[in-house]
Amino acid sequence: MTLRAVLCGCGAMAKGWLRALQSSELRNEVEIVGLVDLDLSVARTLAAEFGLDRADIGTDLATVIDTTQADMVFDVVVPSARSTVVSTALRRGCHVLSEKPLAASMEEAKALLALAAETGRVHAVVQNRRFISGVRRLRRAVEDGLVGEVSGIHCDFFIGPHFGGFREAMDNVLLLDMAIHTFDAARFISGRQPLSVYCVESNPSGSWYAHGASANAIFKLSGGAVFTYRGSWCAEGRRTSWESAWRLVGSKGMITWDGEEAFEATIAGGEPGLLRGHQVLPMPSAPDENQTHGHASVLVDFIRAVKSGRRPETASDDNIKSLSMVFGAIESARTGLPVSISVEGH
Repeated sequence: MTLRAVLCGCGAMAKGWLRALQSSELRNEVEIVGLVDLDLSVARTLAAEFGLDRADIGTDLATVIDTTQADMVFDVVVPSARSTVVSTALRRGCHVLSEKPLAASMEEAKALLALAAETGRVHAVVQNRRFISGVRRLRRAVEDGLVGEVSGIHCDFFIGPHFGGFREAMDNVLLLDMAIHTFDAARFISGRQPLSVYCVESNPSGSWYAHGASANAIFKLSGGAVFTYRGSWCAEGRRTSWESAWRLVGSKGMITWDGEEAFEATIAGGEPGLLRGHQVLPMPSAPDENQTHGHASVLVDFIRAVKSGRRPETASDDNIKSLSMVFGAIESARTGLPVSISVEGH
């Protein structure tokens, strides 16, 4: 059964969605029957580029859903418009896969979760960083107990991208638009849940963003673990990976990952004296290579959930826990105090 989808938001990010939908796993699973954007010329240009000549094009999502009898909506709008778009789609019986963040506030997120439950539709978020080989390998290593019980997850993110556009005018730009990838991956890899956070946010000298291009956060996690994040989105010079540079500390040893190809898993060696040295262990492979294709793998997971009725990995009622880390960090940065994190009832 080919599912009928409307793509809402036809800017630059929409091209990544459409390229993923053209992959061999997906091209026969979904048909884009509608394109929605406030600027019709942008939607028409996208349709021409991707050969979507038969797609209905409009500026009003509700009308396009009704006209096309769509099964699902792919939400690629700016965060401030997310609540309206997702609510409209759910109320018209569509399943929804959204760009991150899940919502522009915790209140909006909780309202969307309640609406998804009320309508019985699948509602999930594109956390595509979960679906890359390195993250899958780290999770497997933790599950296998390779370095014992994990007590510390430490991530560094230092990049200086010049996007232009809406990001450079956002408040809390690093935390809200990018850090959620690392926060979500840390929660996924460790299997722990966030309990509290203390965060210092700044907009460093030389920043080309309006607000919050740098953040340093310390999270307490369940099971006595700690997650630290040091990041900047205006860091010129030799950059880290987009996936951050990672160090996992366990009761037996450590794993480091540069966010790209380089892993090192080590446990204590047998050298006498003050320091025991280390012994290198082989890193496990990803459990399923078919789940390591980023955006395409998120889409496959979502579409299979819609067809089977099972829960998608990035379901909104799980993703809200990652969003709570973002808004907890923002609140801590605003007040200068530690903030408890709780999403009870969700």
